[in-house]
Amino acid sequence: KEQGKKIVLFVGRITLQKGPDYFVRVARKVVDHDPDALFIVVGSGDMEWKMIQEVAYQGIADKFMFAGFLRGKDLDAVYQVADLYIMPSVSEPFGITPLESLMHGTPALISKQSGVSEVVSHVLRADFWDVDDMADKVLSVLQNDVLKFTLRRQGKEEVKNVNWKKAASKCILLYSKL
Repeated sequence: KEQGKKIVLFVGRITLQKGPDYFVRVARKVVDHDPDALFIVVGSGDMEWKMIQEVAYQGIADKFMFAGFLRGKDLDAVYQVADLYIMPSVSEPFGITPLESLMHGTPALISKQSGVSEVVSHVLRADFWDVDDMADKVLSVLQNDVLKFTLRRQGKEEVKNVNWKKAASKCILLYSKL
């Protein structure tokens, strides 16, 4: 990680559902206010080439790195160097990557349209289409170490209590009441 550079991360399939086009729009706005911001895209998918073209068209190719599909220690390392993870999903039944992000101590900005937004509290939320709001939140984390530290610490602690057994117990309890 270059000294003074802030890293914003996208991890997931590069498909319409995941909102990669919104990620690029947010990046354009962020770079206008923080030229030291860098954006890493981890994943692949049918919109990858379109995303690369849009990054070039926006004139921010020098601010982007497309890492392809990563897993294991490589993915862990990317989460650990990131200052913020964004999931701008248009439609997301749940979304595991925000939990992975929090496990690694990386603050997250997630779409209000995702199921995981109902499960975790210590994340930032925005409508996927509101790129101004997302860009403001990205800049807030990149420029405010106290906010970043607080989200990092509380998110990492919170995710320890998120598990499938608890979710299943809640469903069983609800079914029993019905």
